[in-house]
Amino acid sequence: MIIGLVYDLLRPEERMLIEAARRGGHSIQLLFVPERIDWLDGSRENLDIDFALQRCVSHHRALATSAVLESKGTRVVNPYSVIRDCGDKLVTTAKLASRGVKVPRTGIAYSREAAIAASRELGYPVVVKPIIGSWGRMVARAENEDDLLDILDFRESMSSPHFKIHYIQQYVQKPGRDIRAFYVWGEVPVAIYRVSQRWKTNTALGAKAVPAELSPDQVELVIKSGEAVGGGVLGIDLLETKDGETCVSEVNAVVEFRNTVQVTGYDLAGKIIEETVKVMRR
Repeated sequence: MIIGLVYDLLRPEERMLIEAARRGGHSIQLLFVPERIDWLDGSRENLDIDFALQRCVSHHRALATSAVLESKGTRVVNPYSVIRDCGDKLVTTAKLASRGVKVPRTGIAYSREAAIAASRELGYPVVVKPIIGSWGRMVARAENEDDLLDILDFRESMSSPHFKIHYIQQYVQKPGRDIRAFYVWGEVPVAIYRVSQRWKTNTALGAKAVPAELSPDQVELVIKSGEAVGGGVLGIDLLETKDGETCVSEVNAVVEFRNTVQVTGYDLAGKIIEETVKVMRR
């Protein structure tokens, strides 16, 4: 097959996907987004590809290019709808909860006063997250109401309207780690623990990746979460609670996996290419 790779930065993940596609006998067409001009004239662009892998680092570039390519008849993985929903924590959490997926107790507040009331009901500490964002940026923990007021002051000084909607979440006391599990078209081929002494366990913030073995219940939770947001190729973040349960914190639609490959040796790029080609040939 001819696979388009939509990207704005060629990272190790994109290089692995290119190599895996070529090993599988497929051709790769590179679509470097910063050099593209897409005309919205109703025409169906002839890219001469069977499907495109969406790999933009920028969430907004990923959204825009997926929407445009789909409008011109190109199949994109992940599609616009999945990237849109997974890129918005409010929408993601709402979809997961509506499908019975266990998530930390979360309140959406539309004013400063409501955010304070929600935090009091949850009980401190609470976590305040931007609705749109990644790598743990702008995620804050309020140990008490004074902390919360400082966080709200900062958020209200931001010009983006996203910061006027307050996503307030119960703080989950983790065992020094969280789990990043990979969902590939209904399968869970590999997972890692992200270990850190800090409360934020993103590898982008220095957490150490360690191979993880998921329980059958955790595998089922990952599959249920992937189906809830529309499937495809996803990174699903799990939190283990002190009472032995597992809940889902986030779902990522343009997944990074270099650390996973490094510590597990698992050929995730090969799995992504193999399974996506199978789906596209149906």
